[in-house]
Amino acid sequence: MSYRSGQYPQHSQRHTHDHARPAQRRPAQAHVHPRPRQEGNSDGNDYALVHHGRQIRVGPVVFWIVAGSIIIMGAWSAATATYFAFRDDVLTRLIARQADMQYAYEDRIAELRSRIDRTTSRQLLDQEQYDQKLSQIIKRQAVLESRTNALGTLPDISVTGSVKPSRTSSASDSHSRGTPKPSPISDTMMFVAPPDREARLESRRPAVDAPATRLAKAPIADGTLAKLQTSLDRIENRQTAALASLEDKYESRLRRMRGVFTDLGLNMNRMAAAAPKGGVGGPFIPVKPPHNAGAFERQLYQINLTRSEADRMTRTLALVPYRKPVVGQVEFTSGFGVRSDPFLGRPAMHTGLDFRAAKGDPVRVTANGKVVSAGWAGGYGRMVEVDHGNGLSTRYGHLSEIGVKVGQAVKIGDVIGEVGSTGRSTGPHLHYETRIDGVAVDPQKFLRAGVRFAQG
Repeated sequence: MSYRSGQYPQHSQRHTHDHARPAQRRPAQAHVHPRPRQEGNSDGNDYALVHHGRQIRVGPVVFWIVAGSIIIMGAWSAATATYFAFRDDVLTRLIARQADMQYAYEDRIAELRSRIDRTTSRQLLDQEQYDQKLSQIIKRQAVLESRTNALGTLPDISVTGSVKPSRTSSASDSHSRGTPKPSPISDTMMFVAPPDREARLESRRPAVDAPATRLAKAPIADGTLAKLQTSLDRIENRQTAALASLEDKYESRLRRMRGVFTDLGLNMNRMAAAAPKGGVGGPFIPVKPPHNAGAFERQLYQINLTRSEADRMTRTLALVPYRKPVVGQVEFTSGFGVRSDPFLGRPAMHTGLDFRAAKGDPVRVTANGKVVSAGWAGGYGRMVEVDHGNGLSTRYGHLSEIGVKVGQAVKIGDVIGEVGSTGRSTGPHLHYETRIDGVAVDPQKFLRAGVRFAQG
């Protein structure tokens, strides 16, 4: 309670009258006493806050500021409480707004997670497709390499219509023979991988520690795979072309070999049956293509059959004397048939061909066979006769020297003697005869068949 300064005497009197009453305990109260006016102080409206004997004096301005603030805060709290008590929809809207914002954030997070999952799945799919393509390229490369090896095993076709020079020639020839001839098939089918491809094929398993790096380079990897596929396509096309060309060569050679027998009127089957067999033995295993063979394998199988037939025909043709007995450009001095005898000047039958040559030139056998005669034979002078089987035989007359013996096996191109002028001869030359079942036939017929066979 607050009191004016003029009421102090009454207060003192009241306390004096109360001494007679019994003392009653009262709660301690804070009293605000206005500060008494002192001399020299014009303000006499100060207030005192008394609590347990302690007094705090404040001016009226501060007192009313504190009291006003307390009143305003109380009024604001009451108004706010009343507003929220009667306007609960505001709180509801605030809660709903917070819930909507939370749901929106959750939906956004779910959408982002879904995008990440789709991106990861797409990257994994791209990685899987890349590995599949790389595996297919590796398998395709292995197939092409096996095809190259298969093509490399096929021998080169080289046909000649003349007798080859003797193997006992100069050292330069030996050196050239010692150097193997490169196979055109192997050269054509040589597979050289690009450096980037080699790096990828050496490590077929993808690196697990750096998938992001490989996925980041997906366009570059796709371009590299496309280049590798194009390179493999070119190699496969070259292999197919080489295989087709090889098949044509074998078939053409087989047709030309059959044409030799047709031109000469010889029984091809009879001579093929009497020809020496290839190889030295082994179990018989029929040849057939694989059940899952592709076009390349079937074509290769057909080529092998044609090659086997061509080899058999080659062994048969080795017994047919369609080659020249001398090497190089030669001149016929007398042909087969009726001519004027050089000694008597009367018509006479000439049973062979006369090749003009210099004395001492080597004479070579024109087909495989066995020597049945080697010595002096009347008008032939020194003569060698070779039996080629199947009724075929050849004679080489007027030799100056004989280099073989009776019973000796000779092969195409072996030197059997030297050109001379022994017997009924007017000069150095070679008298060459071909006989079928002992009857002399025109050697030019055999030579022309050999030229057609060599020229294709």
